Amino acid sequence: MSLRPTVAIAGATGNLGAKVAEGFLQQPFRDRFYDIIVLARSSSPKAENLVKHGASLRLYTEENLEEALAGIDVLINTVGPSGHHFKESLLRSIPGSSVKLYFPSEFGVDHYVHDFPHEEWDAKKAHFQLASELIPDISICRVYAGLFLEDSIGPWFGFDTKGGRYEAVGDPAQKTSYTSMYDVGKALAILASQPAGTIPPEVHLSGDNKSMAEIAQIMEANGADRIQVTSVPLESYKASVLAKPSPTPERYLRFLMGEGDAWKAMGRSGLGAD
Repeated sequence: MSLRPTVAIAGATGNLGAKVAEGFLQQPFRDRFYDIIVLARSSSPKAENLVKHGASLRLYTEENLEEALAGIDVLINTVGPSGHHFKESLLRSIPGSSVKLYFPSEFGVDHYVHDFPHEEWDAKKAHFQLASELIPDISICRVYAGLFLEDSIGPWFGFDTKGGRYEAVGDPAQKTSYTSMYDVGKALAILASQPAGTIPPEVHLSGDNKSMAEIAQIMEANGADRIQVTSVPLESYKASVLAKPSPTPERYLRFLMGEGDAWKAMGRSGLGAD
């Protein structure tokens, strides 16, 4: 890898990708890279905003992905769950390119510790397996951030702040790891600026660990009305979810929060995102 690597971010105009790109474009990180390239199918206001802040825009089609990776040292894949076909096409374009370090589209909970199948996480496992076969000589780093802070405190995870009611699955005192997407970007910038051969195969990020009971107290201390914290039994909730599989992970994540699996993995190789 050159003294200052060139980084390309696929999915840089998406929910996570835009925040990751912003992290790379902020100082002191921007000066660590020769160029930060936004890979996009077409120009857009979001892409142009990143260009205005110092990124380069490189347009691609699925037919010219190999050309789009020319001169790239680090490839970061932040493409969302609807883009698995493109993720595979992108991966198959890496062999023969200059890419030396690849961050696949993980960034959530460490689903490798789960004891059940799920469509989205199984697709990520399959992508990593294919990457291991196609690019065995290229460094691959899977980054797990737990739950995204910006997307997690809402009714879909049992947090009804407006209604004054939080419902935990299992013990409301069980902690969960939350990390800001902006901190994911900063952590990736730190990792991407290091020599590719020194990057660990897995990194766990943890911005903060809080229980549902603690979050209720924080909300009340910052102006929310009184919040009643209740719970439902963990085992019966988990059984009902597994009996009726769904393609989206929210219901699964709720019982993983109760089991502590959205927190326990942080005890492995990890970085704080303070």
